[in-house]
Amino acid sequence: MKEVLVLYYSHHGATRSLAQQIARGIEQVPGIAARLRTVPKVSAVCEAVAAAIPDSGAPYAEPADLVECIGLALGSPVRFGNMAAPLKYFLDGTAALWQQGGLAGKPAALFTSGGNPHGGQETTLLSMMLPLLHHGMLIVGLPFSEADLHTTRGGGSPYGASHVALAGSASLLEAEQRLAVALGLRLATAALKLAS
Repeated sequence: MKEVLVLYYSHHGATRSLAQQIARGIEQVPGIAARLRTVPKVSAVCEAVAAAIPDSGAPYAEPADLVECIGLALGSPVRFGNMAAPLKYFLDGTAALWQQGGLAGKPAALFTSGGNPHGGQETTLLSMMLPLLHHGMLIVGLPFSEADLHTTRGGGSPYGASHVALAGSASLLEAEQRLAVALGLRLATAALKLAS
């Protein structure tokens, strides 16, 4: 069975909820499974060490996950219009993979969650594209043929799936769920075609 990596960092759970919906979409494609992975927090204390296995949720990602999977869905909460430091830290550690061209030609999709409708969701999605483009990945977005993009009052963008976490809510609106599932389905379909 081929796999698509759903790699994310989530602080309050909303980005994890999006990851789970994207995984649902991925697994609608026959012959494809979603591999959920997260990254540990970054500490300002030099001696701090995260446990090798998180207490709950997805296991921590390793560069091998990127190599073994045929596509990538990358998600982060909004941090001043940019991806969160833990995800950036993980990506900064993929230079050897970049030198080998290990991700070149694989498709990637993006997702994010932010606390208000004008908090920088789209710039966060764009910021996550940059290292993926350097890796030679092919970006898969959401086309406006997805009806929810025209009517959603929450998250959703042609750049990727998103969630507006008003009052800190990790609960996704129905349109946000549908768009996340649609993005996972689109990514997995592209990944399968490119892998063959």
